[in-house]
Amino acid sequence: MRLKVMLPTKILVDEEVTKIIAEAENGSFCLLPHHIDWVSALVPGLLSFVSVRGQEKFLAVDEGILVKCGTQVLVSTRQAVLGDNLGTLRDTVASQFRAIDEREKLARSALAKLEASVIRHFIELEE
Repeated sequence: MRLKVMLPTKILVDEEVTKIIAEAENGSFCLLPHHIDWVSALVPGLLSFVSVRGQEKFLAVDEGILVKCGTQVLVSTRQAVLGDNLGTLRDTVASQFRAIDEREKLARSALAKLEASVIRHFIELEE
């Protein structure tokens, strides 16, 4: 099977695999090469896969969609972090989420200032 994991800005994974395990709302599932075509909404969690060389790799994924059609497995998600080891993956995910939280706080602060400015201008127009 060909696994392709796509983020909004890049393709994170594009390789041949023999097995994929992912998580949906109703639990985990496994895809093997001769599995029927499949579509699933992914929940935040782990997606693991085994390369054709037998190496198991892990992806921490945000919500997303997985589509298996023939030998192609496409995963589209907003955020994902690739790792070979679950311990280091956990640390990487934690540091990236902290950075994202900081950026979101800055964006919310800027939006609140913009909204306050717009309201102030409307009040001035009414006077």
